[in-house]
Amino acid sequence: MAKPGFFSPLLFLLLFAIFRATLSTNSPDIVSDQTALLTLKSHISHDPHNLLATNWSVSTSVCNWIGVTCGSKHHRVTALNLSSMDLTGTIPSQLGALSFLASLDIRHNSFHGSLPTELTSLHRLKYLNFGKISSVIGNLTSAVEINLTYNNFKGHLPSWTFDNLSKLQLLHLRENRISGTIPSSISKCKELWFLSLNKNSLEGSIPIEIGNLTMLEYLDLGYNNLNGQIPSSICNLSSLLGLSLFNNNLDGAIPECIGSSASSLVYLELGENNFHDLKLLDVGNNYLNDTFPAWLGNLEQLQVLILRWNRFHGQVGSSEVTVSFTRLHAIDISHNNFSGYLPVKFFKNLQAIREGYEKKDKQEYMEDVLAFGTWNYAFRLSFTTKGLETEFEKLLTIWTAIDFSNNQFCGEIPKILGDLHSLIVLNLSHNCLTGPIPSSLGDLSELESLDLSSNQLHGRIPTEFTNLGFLEVLNLSHNDLKGPIPKGKQFDTFTNDSYIGNLGLCGLPLSKSCGNDEGTRTPARLDRDGDDDDDDGINWKFSILMGYGCGLVLGLSTGYIVFATGKPWWFILIYERVQQRCAKR
Repeated sequence: MAKPGFFSPLLFLLLFAIFRATLSTNSPDIVSDQTALLTLKSHISHDPHNLLATNWSVSTSVCNWIGVTCGSKHHRVTALNLSSMDLTGTIPSQLGALSFLASLDIRHNSFHGSLPTELTSLHRLKYLNFGKISSVIGNLTSAVEINLTYNNFKGHLPSWTFDNLSKLQLLHLRENRISGTIPSSISKCKELWFLSLNKNSLEGSIPIEIGNLTMLEYLDLGYNNLNGQIPSSICNLSSLLGLSLFNNNLDGAIPECIGSSASSLVYLELGENNFHDLKLLDVGNNYLNDTFPAWLGNLEQLQVLILRWNRFHGQVGSSEVTVSFTRLHAIDISHNNFSGYLPVKFFKNLQAIREGYEKKDKQEYMEDVLAFGTWNYAFRLSFTTKGLETEFEKLLTIWTAIDFSNNQFCGEIPKILGDLHSLIVLNLSHNCLTGPIPSSLGDLSELESLDLSSNQLHGRIPTEFTNLGFLEVLNLSHNDLKGPIPKGKQFDTFTNDSYIGNLGLCGLPLSKSCGNDEGTRTPARLDRDGDDDDDDGINWKFSILMGYGCGLVLGLSTGYIVFATGKPWWFILIYERVQQRCAKR
């Protein structure tokens, strides 16, 4: 009979081997990961670059396969990146066996079909960069980033989609065919800082709950069919840096906070919508960096546009806009980096300033009558007028202003500005403008403030400026103007400050006097561009030369006659009389 102590070690080893075999059969390992990936490979119907066909082979370790990353501790597949391989196929359910998978990126391919529910068992999955919209996304409770961009998949977002995605920080669903509405449950993603649903087929209104995403920095809902208005709750997004609602069907008023100086916005796109009720847009004193928003010309009711103190650049105006600021009567784009020529077509379209307003017995202010009372939409609006920064409590509908100062505009001042007969304030200072001052500006009979300082203008000050009977402030300093300063009317009230930095100017109020000829004669006629009429100068000099020439010829002729005929009696008589007068003295 065998001793019990002799069989105990053998029995233990046998039981351990059976347990290990059973454990290896029921617990996933790198072999099961390999099997799952080979199943995925078999579901690929088109591999144009033969990336998987030649690389995913049992002859090499799965951790060395293209697009596969394994963890150093457990030697299991932790990341799968097949992006931009131009693959076509479906996603098998076996992919749910990759239990250590934390990142899945298969974007920019042509996968189709449904997303298998087995993926919801991947509790370590934090980064999903896929290409298919499905209700199963709502079960990825550990997901931090979900990127489903640049595919052509259809689907919708159920109302409960975001109920359990409290850890989600980035949701990028750009350029798909997602339909339906934006679920209000999006507000439960408290840590979300990036949300893009751009270029889909979403409809309905923007949920007011979106205002609860206080950590949101970038919101892109452009190129959809969203409509109702922009919810005022968007003002709660105090961290928002970029906002795009471009190309939707939004209407109503734009919330005032979007243009507030307290806003953190550096990027804003609101074009191609139906904001017909918009009368005033003030986005001044921000860090907006873009070209001139020509799409604003489609806002038929826009009366006041403030873009000053930003980083706008490029040229102003666009031929793509069919309706171009016809009701605009106050625009301030100062302190930006606009360049190129002053926009002639833009000025031509300013019908409200060109044609003016009919005089009414009662003054009207920029305000609307609403259900709760009168809304003064120009309250505390600031403009630089008459050389000072002025804040308006109310603004009359007949008040007009153009401020293009402190930019990089070049070329000559367009003559067409003289057609804006109702213009009250014109500021083109601190640019790179050249050429003469057009005399047509003398037709601006309502002008009260004119600032053309710090440019490179030359020529004379147009005498037509004496017609500006309401002109209170004139600043032509720091240019290259010359000639006498016009006299009379308002010009007698301006000080040296209006002209300093123009070494060629003379006459009051400057201490430099003009020469006798220049000071006493009538100033040379100026053409419509403000240039001297060179013909007048030539004719004047020519007349003097002709006089000297005729006198010389007459004198020589007289001398010849005297010496040829002897001493004529009339000459002797004149000579004797002159001699007698000299003797008496």
